[in-house]
Amino acid sequence: MFIIAVLLLLSTGLTVNSEIHSLRYIYTAFSKPVGLEGLHEFTAMGLLDNRMIDYFDSDNQTKVPKQDWMKERLPDDYWEKGTQSRKSKQQWFKVNIEILMKRMEQNDTNNHVLQWMHGCEGETQPNDTLKFKSGMDKYSYDGDDFLSFDDANSVWVAPITAAVLTKTKWDGVQVLKEYTKGYLENECMDWLNKFKEYGEQQLREASAPQVFLFAKKTKIETNIMLTCLATGFYPKDITMNIKRNGRVLTEADGLVSSGVRPNDDDTHQIRKSVEILRNDPSTYTCQIIHKATGVDVENVWDRKIPDVPSDGPPALAVVAAVIVVLLIVAGVVGVVVFLKFRNNVRSSVSHVPISINAAPLIVSSVPVTSTDNKGSDKSLSGSDSGGSDSGVSLGNASGPRETTSTPLLVENTDSVEEVLNVLIYCHY
Repeated sequence: MFIIAVLLLLSTGLTVNSEIHSLRYIYTAFSKPVGLEGLHEFTAMGLLDNRMIDYFDSDNQTKVPKQDWMKERLPDDYWEKGTQSRKSKQQWFKVNIEILMKRMEQNDTNNHVLQWMHGCEGETQPNDTLKFKSGMDKYSYDGDDFLSFDDANSVWVAPITAAVLTKTKWDGVQVLKEYTKGYLENECMDWLNKFKEYGEQQLREASAPQVFLFAKKTKIETNIMLTCLATGFYPKDITMNIKRNGRVLTEADGLVSSGVRPNDDDTHQIRKSVEILRNDPSTYTCQIIHKATGVDVENVWDRKIPDVPSDGPPALAVVAAVIVVLLIVAGVVGVVVFLKFRNNVRSSVSHVPISINAAPLIVSSVPVTSTDNKGSDKSLSGSDSGGSDSGVSLGNASGPRETTSTPLLVENTDSVEEVLNVLIYCHY
């Protein structure tokens, strides 16, 4: 099921209770409408410690806050500039997907996806500030890695032949490498520190799990499926055990687990199930330990079995919520895998936002603006300010800059100037 891909992506993050915090931006664009509810031709989102903080899609055309503190602490023009920036990126992605399709000698029969992820991780210091730990700047095409930035060595890495052309050109532009490295290690960290401060109280709030233990019929009349569900908890670190007469059941007993999944309210859920005999007289319990909230409970199965084979109201409600958020937050992730599989058979596409970084995979042509050094900045610039799309500033900038011009996207990748101008599509 393609939603699993989203879980794999999100599961790589660390909880906010750890000493590592992260800020990431993910952009995903399809070559044509996907035709699946909840999925859009273009989607962009910001994630702070894997919690979505802002969102934009091609159907609603507005960048919006997804956390109360984002709305309260950032001015209206932040969201206005962010909206314009993401509209520009939407155009950039559309043009560059077409360029990549030509480079790959593909037609428009199948759907293709271009993705970009960039961001940084910081480690908490004694003064409660964050120190740069690592950065990422990656692109993917049809679910496969296309290009990434090696921050330690300041070079672009091309895992496939089709990306070598772009790698060669970008490696030859020193200012591009310097900017990318500078963004990851400095500007991204500035915003990560700021956002962490803004959302500190909310990010530290813990939420206790609700626990359900229920059974449903299976296709085998003599068997039933016993399920333990915990939902609504935060942070995501949790222990769940299903026990038979006090013994913890394992995969060897047929136990299956969903793993920890995100809900649509920034909390999480997990479920484990095991198929047992209907007339099994054993005592079955569900144990939940959530250290962050001090929860340590063990519920006993009441042996009730519904007449209709369903997951029951609690499960249905949670699953519906999870599906909604997964399709919105990382719907692109599952689709990429699903569509890519279909491509191999007859269709195409993959759905895991893998990357996209400070420079477009191909190019965009936008005039390089500069001013004198009188307290101003030289900038190859444009995009949201701050946590939206910060402008690319190479001079004495006091903060992110925004451009109001609409970039002209072109296919010609031979111009070094175009490679530089690609920076306008940088972050957020």
